[in-house]
Amino acid sequence: MKIIEYENKYRDDLIFMVLQAKDALGKIPTLNEDLMDINANYFQKGDKFWLAVDESDRVVGSIGFSTLQDNKEVRLHRLYVKANLKRQGIGSQLLTYAEEYLRSKSKKSVSVHLGEFKYYFESYLFYQKHGYKEYQPRYMIKFL
Repeated sequence: MKIIEYENKYRDDLIFMVLQAKDALGKIPTLNEDLMDINANYFQKGDKFWLAVDESDRVVGSIGFSTLQDNKEVRLHRLYVKANLKRQGIGSQLLTYAEEYLRSKSKKSVSVHLGEFKYYFESYLFYQKHGYKEYQPRYMIKFL
């Protein structure tokens, strides 16, 4: 597995992976609008979006971020791992990769907005394990 910057050729594979991941959580799979145009929603704003791809060049995970108004804080988006590959360290690798990049850009904190607990209970535990603290319901933060 390797982590690469998003390229348009992976768009459909990314969308399929995200929908599959949501379905595995028992959530009605819906598509987040930002995924329809990663370039406009991330890169053109100065933000980033990465993919984890396997040896067959298939998308197995994703993560992106958007910079908040003060330019020192970012919000993570779309940290997904292919449902049948969870608990193999892919999510941790993606998160670590993003955090290292953000430190290199002198960002001070990273936050994440989680959905409803019944769908994203795994996310709460995952982010907690990586040093994130809940600062209000459904929001977690880590200072870099």
